[in-house]
Formats: sequence, C-alpha cells, structure tokens
Amino acid sequence: MDALCRAEPRPRRPAAASPLPWARFSAWLDCVCVVTFDLELGQAMELVYPYDFRLTEKEKTSICYLSFPDSYSGGLGDTQFSFRLRQSGGQRTTHYEDDGEYNREAPLTLQRESAHYFGYVYFRQVKDSSMKRGYFQKSLVLVSRLPYVNLFQSLLQLIAPEYFDKLEPCLEAVCNEIDQWLPPVPGQTLNLPVMGVVIQVRIPSRVDKPGSSPVKQFNQENLLPAPLVLPSVHELDLFRCFQPVLIHIQMLWELMLLGEPIVVMAPSPTVSSEMVLALTSCLAPLKYCCDYRPYFTIHDSEFKEYTTRTQAPFLLFSLSRPNIVVGVTNPFFIKTLQHWPHILRVGELRMSGDLPKQVKVKKLNKLKTLDTKPGIYTSYKTFLHKDKTLIKRLLKGIQRKRPSEVQSALLRRHLLELTQSFIIPLEHYIASLMPLQRAITPWKNPPQIRPFRQEDFMKTLEHAGPQLTCVLKGDWLGLYSRKGNRCAMEPPHFSGSFSVPFSTSPRFLQAFLQVSQL
Repeated sequence: MDALCRAEPRPRRPAAASPLPWARFSAWLDCVCVVTFDLELGQAMELVYPYDFRLTEKEKTSICYLSFPDSYSGGLGDTQFSFRLRQSGGQRTTHYEDDGEYNREAPLTLQRESAHYFGYVYFRQVKDSSMKRGYFQKSLVLVSRLPYVNLFQSLLQLIAPEYFDKLEPCLEAVCNEIDQWLPPVPGQTLNLPVMGVVIQVRIPSRVDKPGSSPVKQFNQENLLPAPLVLPSVHELDLFRCFQPVLIHIQMLWELMLLGEPIVVMAPSPTVSSEMVLALTSCLAPLKYCCDYRPYFTIHDSEFKEYTTRTQAPFLLFSLSRPNIVVGVTNPFFIKTLQHWPHILRVGELRMSGDLPKQVKVKKLNKLKTLDTKPGIYTSYKTFLHKDKTLIKRLLKGIQRKRPSEVQSALLRRHLLELTQSFIIPLEHYIASLMPLQRAITPWKNPPQIRPFRQEDFMKTLEHAGPQLTCVLKGDWLGLYSRKGNRCAMEPPHFSGSFSVPFSTSPRFLQAFLQVSQL
C-alpha cells in the first residue's frame, strides 16, 4: 500500500486508447475535493482533482461549508457524513459520455442525478502543535452524481487515512486507479481495485425484485487477496438509523409518503445525514422525488429560502415549491425553523443490548431552544395503527443478539409491504384506464387513455383497497384523501416515479402518470 502511494502518478492514456481522458473516472465520480481550515479565510478549497474539472465559485463555497461540522464539536478523530448540493451554473460538459443507458436500466432510486451533486465526506480533526490553531482540520470529499452512499463511504475509509499521511501523490494514484474501473452497469457484479484492495459490488438493476436478497459473490477464487464484498452500494443500516424512532416508523412513513416537510435536528453531521437518507429510502421502490438535504448549514446559499416564512416551501398550504427534508446540527436552527410542521430531534445513535430509548411525540409549542430534548415535534395524527408485531419481532431480535443487517432486512421488508399495499390499488385502477390491445392498430389514430378521476378511484378502494394485501389496520381511505392537505396521490412520488414490478409494462404506467399529472 505504501509503495502504491509513493509511486508516480500514471500518465493519462493516449487518445487512441481513450477518446476522453478520465472518462471511466467520471462514470463514478465528478471530482475529488480537499477542504482545509485557513486561519484567515475559514474553510478553504485546497485541491480539486482532476485539475481540469470546473466547479463554480458558488459550488466551491457550498462544498467548503458542507464539508465541516456546522457547530463547534470538541470531539477529536475522524467523522464521515454525506450531503446533497444543488448544481449551479447550468449544464456542463463531462468526461463521461452518458447516453442515458445507465438511467434506463437502473432503479429510479439509483439514477444519476442531473441537477444535484452528492458529497461524501471524511473529516479529520486532531491536535497538532505545528498548526497556529493547535488543530489539524481537513476533509476529503468525493463528489458524484450517483447516490452510492455505502460504496463511497467504504472507499473513503480506505483512501482518506492514507491521503492524510501522504497527501497529493497518493490521491493522484488513487484517482488513476479509479480511472481503470469499468463503468457501473446495472445488473453486473464488478471488482474495483484500489490501494491493494478489491471492492466487490453489484450494481442494482431496474428488473431486480424489490426486497430481494443481497448480491451473491462471484469469481473470488481468482482474487488475491480476498475481495471486500459490499452487500449493497447504497443501503444503510436501517435498523441502526431508526433505532430511537422504531415505534413511530408508521408515522414517519406516512409523512414521507405525503411529501411533508421535515427537519432532522441531530448532534452531528453523521447522524443527520444518515437519518435523512434513511427517511428518503422509506418509500422504496418509489423514488422520493421531493428535495432533501442530508446535511444543511446556516451558510448554505438556500438558507434564506428555507427559513423565511413568506417564501417557505414547507407551509402546509403551499404548493408553489416542492417540500424538503433537511438535516441540521447547529442549535441556531431550533429557533429559526421552529415554525416547520414536523421536527425530529435525535441524539447520538448507540446500539445497546435492549430496545433503545424511544423518543416521544410532542406538541410543537414544546419546542424550546438549546435544551430541547429528543422527540418528534408535530401535530400530525397517523391514519394507520402501529404494527406491534413488528416491534415485538425487532425486540426479540435484540434479545437474541440478531445481527443488525437481519434487523434492517425485517424493517425494510415491512416498509416495502406498506408502500406496495398503497400502490397496488392505484396501479389496478390505472390499468383499467388503458385502452384494450385490440383497439391499437396501425391504421387508426392511437386510442386515448381515459382520464384519472379521483372519485372513481376512491370507490374502488372499498372492495380492492390495501386491506387485501396488508394486515395493518387504520384509515387507508383517509391516507389517500388526506383532508386538509394535499391528496396522498399528489406528491411528486407519483409523477413518473414508479419503478415497481406490479405491472407488465411499468414504463407505460410511468408515461401515463406523467401525462395525467397526478
């Protein structure tokens, strides 16, 4: 590993071998940034690699602030977290020639973003007497349009410690190795060598069955040393993320389904970003299409947009802008965002031998300043009952020391069944609006799809509603209609966001939903 980091960077391949330099690198990452703390400037961009990648000044400033904890933390050591950043400056050229094939074959939840960057951060803070401030503070940031949080955070664990010791030559060598990787192809298992380690991953495909078991391992007998096998490129430890709110998982699923705005107040960027990403994954196989920021700071360029009452996209009656889920750590937000309708305050995530202490649902007027205790501050009343059976199974798993990944699988399966139960009646009704196959001929004009009528759809729920596929009791009709707010079918999750195998033609269903503008 040391030899690799001391090696001279590999020269770029000649044009005959690769029409576009860094094309394979750009299939995975847009760039790698190094952010340091300057005594006079504060957070400052020290390095962007490849050198010819162009970030706007606005993007550089945002990445600098998002790569450091927003509030003072006396903790020393290494911290990892994620953020999501809106691209500024319009579309730009890239080394990677993307013809759209990846997005056509990937699940909608894992498609390459066109208007946002994901940032994956490895932040180090240690005492250093040679520094004027007495501390070494620096972040290594992987910037990508792919939501592969598990893969890129695992990659950072390998390369960041080496980079902090050996600096730029090591980083150049690593980037050149990544430039040798095959591009991500949905459905394929890839071996990705970096710094003497082979990371083995499978890229999920649109045709994968939701809730299917993780990828099998391939061709390990020819790999020395044995590969580091990642069961998923994107899935978090859902059980660990949701451990303080397990008894309220029903409420959180409903809020995400309805597209409600949520603030996650956490003690660290790690907890903040993991909780927000866990929430957005609740609706799988639907894609969460509202805006979300796993980590948000007071220095963000959109801070005023989200904290000014007159412009707030989070007002319950406001339909002019999309709602948003934001993760914050600065105590200042408690006062600034206390008028948001749903605020989730959590503490540090710690696994214990018993069911973790569960936060309570509290009224919004109980939200105070710095001494606010963990809890869900909302006036929302759930439509569905809590699943006590699920809680008992998870509790039994804790008592039997069941692995966290098994607990997460149970939780993920429960959320999948909820979402599927909600979608199936909608899909059946939409299928009834489609013209018959015999009505489609090359000699006639294409038949019209009958319009979606909410009243007609609601009538079908009486005999073909979620009660047929879900044992969970409650007011399913109320969840669809959501009196006093948007109809549950109006959030953008249902506007071209279907990636479910409930229909023989899910893409046709997707096209219909876009046309009907649910």
